[in-house]
Amino acid sequence: MNINPSELDKDYLLLDTLNHKELIPFVRKYQKWKYPSTKQYVICNLIFLTLIIIASVIYSNDPTFKFERGFSYLSYGLLASLLLVPLHELIHAWAYKIKGAPVTSYDSNLKKFYFMAMADQFVASRSEFRFVALAPFVLITLFGIIALIFIPIYWKFMCTGILLAHTSFCAGDFALLSYFDEHNDKEVVTYDSKEQGMSYFYYKATDAD
Repeated sequence: MNINPSELDKDYLLLDTLNHKELIPFVRKYQKWKYPSTKQYVICNLIFLTLIIIASVIYSNDPTFKFERGFSYLSYGLLASLLLVPLHELIHAWAYKIKGAPVTSYDSNLKKFYFMAMADQFVASRSEFRFVALAPFVLITLFGIIALIFIPIYWKFMCTGILLAHTSFCAGDFALLSYFDEHNDKEVVTYDSKEQGMSYFYYKATDAD
């Protein structure tokens, strides 16, 4: 959005604040089945888990397939997914840039195991934020699914493990989208303050307010 945070007070009202140190409780609060975004998140995880089960059943009848080796590669994929964390956040930053954010940065907390990309003082609409939130999930998942078509069988297990783990890592992104689901009746916008370590959510005022 082509608007400065200082201008929000003219037509918008403060809805919520999010201290980045309290990101985990916020995520848990909005991981509820009633939200469409949470349903999408759970379904995507179940799809990749189902793929692993189906592949295991199919290849278990193949005498050349070593079950233990397949699951070793699966575990390698779960571990290798950690290497995608920097790429995931880079894609978030890239998506912010596409939407017009002049400055992007990163924050992390290894103890609580969360990482985040920020666009300091950039006000994002619901649609812009959705684009930013889903960009890593869509791109990495799409690339992984295409790779599954061409790679050897054991690498398929590794790739599926990566996709399953990466999807689970997207919990924060989908929870933030669930927050927007919660306020679907409002025109919500949001921006980050790097200096304060906060995110702010505003909604457009109506005559009823």
